[in-house]
Amino acid sequence: MKLLDRAACALLLFCGAAHADPVTKESDFVVHDFKFRSGETLPDLRLHYTTLGAPHKDRHGHVDNAVLILHGTGGDGHQFLRPQFSGVLFAPGGLLDPAKYYLILPDGIGHGKSSKPSDGLHARFPHYDYDDMVAAHYALVTKGLHVDHLRLVMGTSMGCMHSFVWGETYPDFVDALMPLACLPVQIAGRNRMWRKMTIDAIRNDPAWANGEYKDQPRAGLRTAADMLMIAGAAPLPMQKTWPTRDAVDSGVDEAMNRYLTTLDVNDLMYQVDASRDYDPSPKLGLITAPVMWVNSADDFINPPELGIAEKEVTEIKRGRFVLVPLSEQTHGHGTHTWAVFWKDRLEELLKESEPKR
Repeated sequence: MKLLDRAACALLLFCGAAHADPVTKESDFVVHDFKFRSGETLPDLRLHYTTLGAPHKDRHGHVDNAVLILHGTGGDGHQFLRPQFSGVLFAPGGLLDPAKYYLILPDGIGHGKSSKPSDGLHARFPHYDYDDMVAAHYALVTKGLHVDHLRLVMGTSMGCMHSFVWGETYPDFVDALMPLACLPVQIAGRNRMWRKMTIDAIRNDPAWANGEYKDQPRAGLRTAADMLMIAGAAPLPMQKTWPTRDAVDSGVDEAMNRYLTTLDVNDLMYQVDASRDYDPSPKLGLITAPVMWVNSADDFINPPELGIAEKEVTEIKRGRFVLVPLSEQTHGHGTHTWAVFWKDRLEELLKESEPKR
């Protein structure tokens, strides 16, 4: 995604590159012969990443300050360089000041500058899922960056779901988890419905041509973009930002034009479908690290009235669930990237999980 104006960004599920005030480094790590859970293999899986700060080792030689921050569906690591996130957390003296922490912002498989269908394989690209994405990030952290322990894993939306997978799969590797804007259960109900509608709209467009299109299939892309806009919407801020019919019509047209010029439908379909077999609920008891789980009350994708979070958090040994109240200042599902709403909770988590020296 490209940078969107404030009105569109408040409405859309995906947002991309933005302000990059902190000093960053970018690079690629290639995993050779990466085997996906589907049985497919990619000879060279490219994982792009951005880092801030530098690793620090304790007296035993173990890295003790690495923080992995995971983006949402359709995003990339750059989204955390926006002022509402980095300006609050990465600033000098901030909770995640790069002078103290080694911050790792990867682009997941199929996203950003990492390997993805639009690189050339199109619909022949391996059908990755969330377990594959977490396994790839583990390879990046351990083999690419030589980090043997993580002080914190936090993530937004899809990255939130990845945080739960991390806690179950590598329970001794992480000191603390902060999932933002998700539920640790199978994708079902309305959440699966809008995803299936998105996928079906692309596949049922004859111009998709089984993924071998030369030009983006417009009908499928338009419907997919409609679904994304609805999924990212929040009533109160939308009403405030677009208080008239004409304002809404203009804003939607502008957002649609941006989608039509930035999205690749194969990439999008793979991104949305990657959640198909996600369901960490049976193994939540395996998570040993403290968990500070934050959702927002105006989240279309994870509506609080389902009552799922309150039930599932009881399965996590050291888990806490916090719901950010609805207001004209929250941003629906996108509240996850506005650190002002939950930075105090992050501070609590970092204090609670501080390793004993």
